[in-house]
Amino acid sequence: ELSPQEYFSSLQAGRASLAYFSHNVSPGAQPFLEQIENSAEALQDYGISVVKVNCPKEDVSRYCGKENALRKAYLFRGNMLIREFPTDALFDVNSIVANVLFALLFNEVKYVETLADLQNIENALKGRSNMVFAYVPATGTAEHRAVMEAAFAYGTVHQFVLTTEATLLKDTGDDESDVSSARLLFCHCQQATDLAEPCRRTAMGQTLTMLNIHRHLKLMGAPLVTEVAEDPEKVSTVHLQLGLPLVFILSQKETYEADRRTAEFVAWQLLGKAGVALLSRDLVDLNILLRSNVALKTPDEGVPIKYLVLEDTDEVITLVEDKNKIEQIQEDEEEEEEDEEEKENNNQDIQDDQVVEAVSRDKKRELPLEQILVLTEDTFHSALLETARTVVLFYASWEAVSLAVLRSYTEVADHLKGTQGVLLSRVNCWDWPGVCAKENVTQLPTIKIYEKGERSVMYNGMWGTEELTSFIMLSRVSCPLKLATIDEAEGYLRGEFPSELSSYHHTSLLGVFSTATSEAREAFEEAGSILSGHVTMGMYFEDDALALSRKYAVSPPALLLARSGGRSVEGIALSKQSAQDMVRTIRYESLDIFPEITVQNLPRYLQFRKPFLILFSDGDISQMESKEMLKLAKGRPQEAFVACWLNLKKTPVGRGVLKAYFATMPSLPVLVWVNLHAGGQVFKFPSEQSITEMNILSWLEKLKAGLEIPSSTLSEEDWKPPLPAYDFLQMMETAVPELPLHTSHRRGDTPERHPPESPGGDTAVREEPSQETKVEKVGSPGRDLRGTAPRLAAREKQGKRHSKL
Repeated sequence: ELSPQEYFSSLQAGRASLAYFSHNVSPGAQPFLEQIENSAEALQDYGISVVKVNCPKEDVSRYCGKENALRKAYLFRGNMLIREFPTDALFDVNSIVANVLFALLFNEVKYVETLADLQNIENALKGRSNMVFAYVPATGTAEHRAVMEAAFAYGTVHQFVLTTEATLLKDTGDDESDVSSARLLFCHCQQATDLAEPCRRTAMGQTLTMLNIHRHLKLMGAPLVTEVAEDPEKVSTVHLQLGLPLVFILSQKETYEADRRTAEFVAWQLLGKAGVALLSRDLVDLNILLRSNVALKTPDEGVPIKYLVLEDTDEVITLVEDKNKIEQIQEDEEEEEEDEEEKENNNQDIQDDQVVEAVSRDKKRELPLEQILVLTEDTFHSALLETARTVVLFYASWEAVSLAVLRSYTEVADHLKGTQGVLLSRVNCWDWPGVCAKENVTQLPTIKIYEKGERSVMYNGMWGTEELTSFIMLSRVSCPLKLATIDEAEGYLRGEFPSELSSYHHTSLLGVFSTATSEAREAFEEAGSILSGHVTMGMYFEDDALALSRKYAVSPPALLLARSGGRSVEGIALSKQSAQDMVRTIRYESLDIFPEITVQNLPRYLQFRKPFLILFSDGDISQMESKEMLKLAKGRPQEAFVACWLNLKKTPVGRGVLKAYFATMPSLPVLVWVNLHAGGQVFKFPSEQSITEMNILSWLEKLKAGLEIPSSTLSEEDWKPPLPAYDFLQMMETAVPELPLHTSHRRGDTPERHPPESPGGDTAVREEPSQETKVEKVGSPGRDLRGTAPRLAAREKQGKRHSKL
């Protein structure tokens, strides 16, 4: 980090430096600064220094004074400016290294856009030098960086040519190539004597990494055919050293010329896949050679050479390619056994995000969306007024979590098919951002339930089908439900009223109020509006409310809880009068006393930030253990801890939890005390003691007194996503909403441009615009992002770029 004066005075002639001029007051530049700092080490290898220049506030020079200048990075050679880069083009280490080397090697690496340009370069090189031709779908990618690094190392030996035009790749005769993947061809122009004939080309079969390119160029530089006059077991060539097999064509004096031509023909066919050697029988005294005409030596140590009798050159080529195929299958099997995280990091085909991977893997499956009404800007408000309750899913059609939730939503629609007074609908916020903004949808996906277009309730639970269906059904009933008679109140506690909820397992909560407790009743009603859809709440405040409260030994205001169909009713005094206090009390009391922890319900218990006393069991727990733990849980002070159990057969992820707690898997059942929110210490209940209420309470007293030693202490390290998040909206601010110049599509993938609909058209029934088929007019108010959707869709089809994003 230097001042402008220090930086410009330190520039050395001929030495390159990448500079970013920054004011200390620009927090938006922090992500870019982190990336440019990370690239410093990589650029240092190429003699390029990276400098952050801190601009004083009063500085109004060219690089510090202008607002636009602070959104750019500058590449200097000595004190001469070579190139300026917009900071959003340097979005990670790969793009920084690739773009900087591309600028420095601009005269050495030719960039071509047309076939004519490529042919002109090729013709100029014939008889003089070889050419390395690389296609990358976009600049600034890891593949682009690999090509530039190779050009830096080998630019004086070969002519490097780069393109991002997919049509050019097709024109070179590489019809089978996938334009979403980068490709590299080695063009043997040095050996081309006839100017009318194109240079021979050898495609690199592996992905474009620096190591693979280096390996490919090594192989291209090796002799086409090696002549051997010693025992094949002792022969070592560059092919064997790089892990490729070596094919021996066995020759003799009388047929030498013909054998040489055969060896050269096979060598061209196997270039980059195997080496070819011509072995003279006359000079090597091996009896086995008399019965064979081909030998195969593999790079594996200890594997004997195979001597074969083959009829033609096709059999030789098949021998090598089949061997490669077998090795590829073995590699695939090994990769499946590797750690999943390692696979995600190293294999671009596997997404780094499990939701994205699941959606991507299942993308060909058609979702049955017929029962879900598509809403647009024009139909949104009218649709809300047509049905008693309208459920709306706000989502983005390109976003993985949205698509995963959409799948659950279709299953909910199937469950609720034919249910009166409920309409399921969806709004694609990518097409209708104005609707989502007006409805205060600040995150995607979001589900809201509208009651006759007026009051709305937002869903904030798990995204599973069962949870969503329960929420929609519970929200149909008034919350709280006003009960008119004691019989109705008793039926409500038994789970018989209202009848439409009798099939749904839930805890019934009944508030009992006298005429003197109107303030508490109002707070209870307000709590009901907050908890609508999450719990069922009833209230009774008739003149005979005291008779009901006497039956259950409570005095108004009170809360009656009926668990599991009213077999047991608990009374709780409502001492605190505010709605928020009641919400907290209701949320806590409606949970099970001794719950079984599952992936779905864990967040509900974590939110109380209390220690967990958790019994891990391999299957159902015994009746005795359940009885003792229930006694303990019922007798606990409300604020003390969460007593619960986890069934490893039903929730196998519990094994991973136990492995994190203990070095070795303990014998089950095992009782554990863990405070995730304070210190992370894990204590194991002594295995020699039986699980009884008295033993556990005695053990907890020892814990409190600090007399027990923890089995382990959990790390305080935050759980973070595998890759940093990007602010897509900020990245798209400067993007022109049109197809990029160098973005190429597979044939048939180009988005169509539809004419705008006529104002008099039937907008109510028109189909939802898809991100692949509709490009909105750029000037539409409030929809300026829509033009980018086909671009993202095309890029998604082009290549699996999630790890880059």
